[in-house]
Amino acid sequence: MDLVAVLGGLGVGLIVGLTGVGGGSLMTPLLIGVFKLHPAVAIGTDLWFAGITKSGGAVAHHRMGHVDYRITGLMLAGSVPAAIATLALMHFTGVTKGWASALTFSLGIALLLTAVTVAYKKVWLALGLKLERWLPESRKPALTVLAGVILGVLVSLSSIGAGAIGATLILLLYPRVPAQRLVGTDIAHAVPLTLVAGIGHASLGHVDWGLLASLLIGSLPGIWLGARLTRAMPEKVVRTLLCASLVTAGLKVIN
Repeated sequence: MDLVAVLGGLGVGLIVGLTGVGGGSLMTPLLIGVFKLHPAVAIGTDLWFAGITKSGGAVAHHRMGHVDYRITGLMLAGSVPAAIATLALMHFTGVTKGWASALTFSLGIALLLTAVTVAYKKVWLALGLKLERWLPESRKPALTVLAGVILGVLVSLSSIGAGAIGATLILLLYPRVPAQRLVGTDIAHAVPLTLVAGIGHASLGHVDWGLLASLLIGSLPGIWLGARLTRAMPEKVVRTLLCASLVTAGLKVIN
């Protein structure tokens, strides 16, 4: 058991428990910067980390009736085939230097996008309400599938996006969905997507299983503790620190 990995998992778990986001977007840079993993291995390991840690949350939200399975199904109809196609292309071509560069660049862009979505949550809600005025209900299913396709490609290339970016896309298309159902639906979609993408990366040898186990040992109690600290620390402070970390990590990865 790697003590540094346990502590790293604990820290990420605390942030996820406090804010509900930030797991993948913080874990992948941590795996690259601290544990010196190849970007592809960091992405594969993080996909399994996200899939496992979010599974408990998905079950909890299902039991509380916080999952809109129509939206989840439409998003999965786009995201899972897109993830499979992206990973199949990686299998066919092999993980060349070009793929390594694409993975690294996608990771940096995903980090910056996540920072924007976290920082301007209220703006996305307002924009979604404005879009609702001219967006016919009949077009929403196709756009939801398209949103899934975007997430499927992004998550497969960077391991990031199924959380904050996924929730933002749902918010834009369905701004009147209650907050609890938004979170539950987003998590319910993220689990199958990250596991499918994780299986694809595992088949390419892109998972450090020993390190993953140590990270989970720290993250699971960290999430539990973070959820209970939400009242003690202002959300605005946590989100500001999270956004600053995401922007710093994103710029560092791209450069």
